[in-house]
Amino acid sequence: MANKTLIISAPGKVILHGEHAVVYGKVALAVSLNLKTYLRIRPCSDQNVQLNLPNIDAHLSWKPAALQFLLTAIDADVLNPKAASQEQVERLRQFAGIPEGCTDARSLSILCFLYLYGAISSSSRELPSVEILVWSELPTGAGLGSSAAYCVCLAAALLTANGTITCPVPQEKDTTRWNEDELELINKWAFQGEKLIHGNPSGVDNAVGTWGGVLRYHAGKIDLLSRVPTLRILLTNTKVSRSTKVLVAGVKDKMNKMPNIIKPVLDSIDAISCECERVLAAIASGNAVDKHYAILEELIDINKHHLNIIGVGHSSLDRLCQVTAAYGLHSKLTGAGGGGCGLTLLRPDTSPTVVEASKRALKDFGYDCWETNIGGSGRSSKTPECQTNYATDEPHS
Repeated sequence: MANKTLIISAPGKVILHGEHAVVYGKVALAVSLNLKTYLRIRPCSDQNVQLNLPNIDAHLSWKPAALQFLLTAIDADVLNPKAASQEQVERLRQFAGIPEGCTDARSLSILCFLYLYGAISSSSRELPSVEILVWSELPTGAGLGSSAAYCVCLAAALLTANGTITCPVPQEKDTTRWNEDELELINKWAFQGEKLIHGNPSGVDNAVGTWGGVLRYHAGKIDLLSRVPTLRILLTNTKVSRSTKVLVAGVKDKMNKMPNIIKPVLDSIDAISCECERVLAAIASGNAVDKHYAILEELIDINKHHLNIIGVGHSSLDRLCQVTAAYGLHSKLTGAGGGGCGLTLLRPDTSPTVVEASKRALKDFGYDCWETNIGGSGRSSKTPECQTNYATDEPHS
């Protein structure tokens, strides 16, 4: 990295179709979101190690000598990532002064940094003096992959800082990507960070953060779809908190009580995901775009009702769907449900007047709402990206 300043970004994600059904071996489609987390890394002028996370009010600085224990506490092979042991996590908690059982975003973000910093540095036996600043357009705890985007940015930055991966010379708009082997290593380390934060994640969120585009997840296997269009959506946060664990347990309870009723619903959700994949490929090819957008809208409407049947709907999401339907738009929940976020499909020719009216109506109910894009070309996307100039929306550190 030498004396360079690098800015790295990774996108959030939404689930297009397959929520909850994926737990039962069905197909899910996860899509990158054009809301991102950004990380700036540069040599630290006072030779310390600094971590600044303004979104969650975390500003920390350590002397390298205080972090030397990481090299012995975390003996890792940088090319073969592994998860933190319970003993290592406990040692990091004690060092950072984080009480056991504390799972707020600030505490987990610090633990994740300390583990990745120590593990990635342990092979070289050197702790780089760096200043890291992270800021994000993604709300935390909304099911949009904010923690995975953070882990992807951290992994890419730290691997670059110790020379394990290169930072290629920028080619287009001063941005570029790493090669496939390097992206795979970034993804593997980001997954270890996600494990520390979530315990047993699927790996979908960090894969979307690493490669972008649309990913197909089925029975533990993740495939990047090559022929996908960029879709316009409204993304709405109802700001209703929910427990993913409780919602997943509720679906399981229904499945146990009424398998002959719930299983066909999950099979239908699986078919919706597969049909959506086919339709996205057709749109990307430019075939009968209006006809295929109509199919996407129908799939959203059908899946919306399926998700209510399995018990993961919520009155706040029903209201979202009703408000947007009044403007001829089609919406469904994305993620765990029970509140949280929903997405609304916008056709290429949806008028700005309709979009703005919908956003105003949703905001009148106290929801947060963004117009953004999802999908696009996966392997040719600029995420993660390595920049040698500052992003225009960089906050002051």
